[in-house]
Amino acid sequence: MLSLFSTLGGLLISGLPKLLEYFQDKQDKRHELDLAKIQVEQNLQMMREGYVAQQRIEEIRTDQVAMETDARMTEAALKHDEKVLDRASQWVANYVGTVRPTVTYIFVIELVMINIALTYFLFTHPSLISTVDDLIKYADIIFSSDEMAMLGGIIGFWFGSRNWSRK
Repeated sequence: MLSLFSTLGGLLISGLPKLLEYFQDKQDKRHELDLAKIQVEQNLQMMREGYVAQQRIEEIRTDQVAMETDARMTEAALKHDEKVLDRASQWVANYVGTVRPTVTYIFVIELVMINIALTYFLFTHPSLISTVDDLIKYADIIFSSDEMAMLGGIIGFWFGSRNWSRK
């Protein structure tokens, strides 16, 4: 019986290095797989970041081309106006100089007149405003965000670039 146990023990002990090697190999493969996953994730992240950076660079280039194109078009239009005005009579030159301010005056006067009309309508119909919420609602109609954006655009056009052009 003792010989049977010793033979079995000898077999188990002789197989122990192979068993340990099996577990070590399994652990090594798991470790390599984890490293490969991390490396793939890192590569994907770098590709995404690289793509985002490349996309941002392309957006900047596109914006720059658009600004340069706009500047060239503005310069060409001004040169064209100069050529036309050199051959035109004085009243045409005076008229061309007043077109933009006239359009601006008409638009601003229109906004003011609409606001006065709406305000007058509200004052002549006091039943429309019974709470502060009603007043805020009608004030938002009179001074809408679109209207304020248009007025801000006009003011920005006429007065916004003055400091930039001074030296």
